Amino acid sequence: MKNELLLKNATIVMRDEIVKGSVHVKDGMIDDIAEGALSAALDRTAEDMEGDFLLPGFVELHTDHVEGHYAPRPKVRWSAMAAVLSHDAQIATSGITTVFDALRVGIDHDADLSYDDMKTMADAFQRGVEEDTLRADHFIHLRCEVSADDCLTAFHQFDKYDLIKLVSVMDHAPGQRQFVDIEQYAVYYKGKLKMSDQDFREMCERRSAASERNSDRHRTEIADICRERGVILASHDDATIAHVEESVRHDVHVAEFPTTIEAAKASHQAGLAVLMGAPNIVRGGSHSGNIAASDLVDLGVLDILSSDYIPFSLVQSVFRLADQDKKLSLPEAVRLISDTPAKAVGLDDRGALEVGKRADMVRVKKSRNTPVIRQVWRTGSRVA
Repeated sequence: MKNELLLKNATIVMRDEIVKGSVHVKDGMIDDIAEGALSAALDRTAEDMEGDFLLPGFVELHTDHVEGHYAPRPKVRWSAMAAVLSHDAQIATSGITTVFDALRVGIDHDADLSYDDMKTMADAFQRGVEEDTLRADHFIHLRCEVSADDCLTAFHQFDKYDLIKLVSVMDHAPGQRQFVDIEQYAVYYKGKLKMSDQDFREMCERRSAASERNSDRHRTEIADICRERGVILASHDDATIAHVEESVRHDVHVAEFPTTIEAAKASHQAGLAVLMGAPNIVRGGSHSGNIAASDLVDLGVLDILSSDYIPFSLVQSVFRLADQDKKLSLPEAVRLISDTPAKAVGLDDRGALEVGKRADMVRVKKSRNTPVIRQVWRTGSRVA
């Protein structure tokens, strides 16, 4: 069957139900989903899923995982194209068929990576897409540190990259949003950067002054640019009702990693898609001491899961929520990593196993409590 694929004996996880049957793919799109057995003639041509789960391809909105491939050690820089290919392979084998790769703009002077590094990686992603050498469908997500003096200058260096489809605004200064608790800030940065007490105090003073000087202005200007260009805007680490109200004024679509239940509930009620980290689900809590994603599931205000720094955490979190924690049905859990993130960024052609959608699919087998990804297809072509 040229340009066709037929999968049989699959446990198909659809938007609202699970059915056992077959999926027919034609020209990269889902052409038919049928319950039950195939006719004898079709059965001979179909690939047997052996009862494994068939899920829609995962849609990842926020991962900075590529940095570890490009800069695997301090002061070490790998070939950007090789780093992107390595990252892409791990993304695809984790079931992610659409990914928004996060690159930083607005970098503190003691950061290991520079703007030149970010542009080098952006160029490699652009080349990979243009030459069709990547397994997953890649877009760029610009993470804008609005407290940084050079945030806007760096932001405009990416003006001509058509892969940029998502922008987030954040302020990691002490006392702000993610790090309202200065003790948690000290634990995180003194551990990460191996700082002395004096170095830490100087960094706090420098970053607090920069935040006061820049954050409001940069946040507003970037929001205006995104609105003009039709680029989806995300907030990051909203902690208060005032933060959420500001996000609504700026036409934010996605509320990434709200740090309080108050902010998460307000974001969800305002129509923002609330995104939390899948590692938070797998680990049972936040690594920085903020709210647990599972609490937001209980409240019905969690919309999207992101793998953040562990690509495989998406599929782990889904089966933990559905099987171990029993907080959601499997279709409900799968929507958190497929249908809802796709809709949040305007990708209505994917995110669900549904006739007329892209044939982005993931075959998953359960091994005790661990999901095992056996096969992955993007637009009907096998990529893992």
